[in-house]
Amino acid sequence: MNHSDTPTDTPYALAEAAARRLAELTGIERHDVALVLGSGWLPAVDALGEATAEIETTDLPGFSAAAVAGHSGKIRSVRSGERNLLVFLSRTHYYEGRGVAAVVHPVRTAAAAGCATIVLTNGCGGLNEAWTPGTPVLIKDHLNLTGRSPIVGANFVDLTDLYSSRLRALCKEVDETLDEGVYAQFPGPHYETPAEVRMAGVLGADLVGMSTTLEAIAAREAGMEVLGISLVTNLAAGISDQPLDHQEVIEAGRAAAERMGNLLGRLVPRV
Repeated sequence: MNHSDTPTDTPYALAEAAARRLAELTGIERHDVALVLGSGWLPAVDALGEATAEIETTDLPGFSAAAVAGHSGKIRSVRSGERNLLVFLSRTHYYEGRGVAAVVHPVRTAAAAGCATIVLTNGCGGLNEAWTPGTPVLIKDHLNLTGRSPIVGANFVDLTDLYSSRLRALCKEVDETLDEGVYAQFPGPHYETPAEVRMAGVLGADLVGMSTTLEAIAAREAGMEVLGISLVTNLAAGISDQPLDHQEVIEAGRAAAERMGNLLGRLVPRV
């Protein structure tokens, strides 16, 4: 979707400005595939290919510094075969209080930079006891429980096949053991109560977390093909008797980094 004719103070125009600055700083005129790395995913990025440039997020208009442990406030340009990848090593979470537009600004910047595909990853709680910490799960659909939308104005966007069935099939060709699930985004930053997790399960959720759905909606609005991958870092509240801890999230991600890196490294050239 082209928003180049919108006023300069809109979120879309800010993304266009960020994309222009990105091209200047990286020397890459156009990127092809974007990846947003969630909590614990950072070690997987080295498997994607050769980094051609790395910049601070704050070097671009509209971006803020990373505010969460396990995230790096950097953007890396990576060459993978014939593709230029745009890798966001952090994200802005809704619970940081910067507003929905800030949450989805990286997605809109990626679209303005030329990316036709985006891979959204996260660390999350799992409702399925068979999904031990470190299990990757493809997102097949979501429940946006934030009560907000990133879309500005009366722009009615179809979310029927939001999480691309084509890309999920490609993932299963790379790793046939991958499961699929429905991801529910809560506002955070507190973890869900056991009752909220039970509610999410009744509504159809298999995974619970604090990111991704708003970004996915913005990506679809921009015309991008979306792949979502959750890394189950812990069983959700009430599923086990263990307390929830963010350090556990990061450690589970580190432990699964090789598998995640292998998955992304084999998948991205085929997207």
